[in-house]
Amino acid sequence: MNRYALFIIIVMAFSACNFNSQKNKKEKTQNKMTINKEIFGKIDKQKIFIYTLVNKNGITAKITNYGGILTSLLVPDKNGNFKDIVLGFDNLDDYLKSHSYFGAIVGRYANRIADGKFTLDGKEYNLAINNDPNHLHGGIIGFDKVVWNTEEIKIKNAVGIRLSHLSIDGDEGYPGNLGIIINYFLTDSNELKIEYKAVTDKATPVNLTHHSYFNLLGAGEGNILSHELMIDADKYTIVNKDFIPTGKLIEVKSTPFDFTSAKMIGKDISNVEGGYDHNFVLNNFSGEIRKVAEVIEIESGRKMTVLTDQPGMQFYTGNFLDGTETGKNNKVYEKHFGFCLETQYFPDSPNQVDFPSSILRAGETYYHKTIYKFSTQ
Repeated sequence: MNRYALFIIIVMAFSACNFNSQKNKKEKTQNKMTINKEIFGKIDKQKIFIYTLVNKNGITAKITNYGGILTSLLVPDKNGNFKDIVLGFDNLDDYLKSHSYFGAIVGRYANRIADGKFTLDGKEYNLAINNDPNHLHGGIIGFDKVVWNTEEIKIKNAVGIRLSHLSIDGDEGYPGNLGIIINYFLTDSNELKIEYKAVTDKATPVNLTHHSYFNLLGAGEGNILSHELMIDADKYTIVNKDFIPTGKLIEVKSTPFDFTSAKMIGKDISNVEGGYDHNFVLNNFSGEIRKVAEVIEIESGRKMTVLTDQPGMQFYTGNFLDGTETGKNNKVYEKHFGFCLETQYFPDSPNQVDFPSSILRAGETYYHKTIYKFSTQ
């Protein structure tokens, strides 16, 4: 079977399954939310589009089919004033030059794989090295640099974009043809909901996530150290100097990594070399979605709640931002100007037998859901 035929079968299978597919026309006409499609730029004469989703409360999300990037997210503060709370750029060219993964979908494997190697079913695979000496976020041309196929979706109480892509056997060193569909939904409940689904024709690691840098004060409006964060995790994966887990799960209690009760991100950050860039072992993992984190910015009153069905979450405090990137509205992004909460399998799990397995086999389906819910207090 050729790759194109495989991809068509994958898309048809996904369309037939219960994956928040388009509903009937009656529901579409009842939906008061809007989608607008515009040209964002071109890559080698190929048009790149940006989609603007607006819910009934005025919350606005902008997503481009280049990298599945969330370029903008406008949410209100406690006084009803809207600000864009995700770091990014005003134009496509800046995204093409950036190495910060602002707002992107990352994969096949989010986070790091040690030395760019893993062994699966007795065979060693060598991946692209793009974070010396490791493989990071899918390699040199990961999903953050893919031009995704798109489809607009309207369902009851939500509006969205469906992204699809076929990653071919050998892509960045990974085995198997992998068909991926990702749904972004903006709901009337003020949720940005992301659903991931993938199938393969050969066993392969799969770990997809979303890489927005959030700042609830507004993008470029200062650092995020005064944000109050809660993470429902009693343990984290300790790492070596190259940010690869040692395999040990460490209790967060009495360490700077204890966010089991809300505290300011900056409270203990000086005791973490460089800042936080660590995977937290989320409590109550069963494959069902549950609340795993909450962030509050007191001045604006903005609150973000994170729900997921994944076992881990990378908490990153923008440690490698250094003022060399100028973002939207000519705002310069300095160190700690954004935080990421990337729901995931654990880093380097293909090489860690005691970690939850990220291996997807032929006949199986990868499914992952994460919700970022916004409110005020």
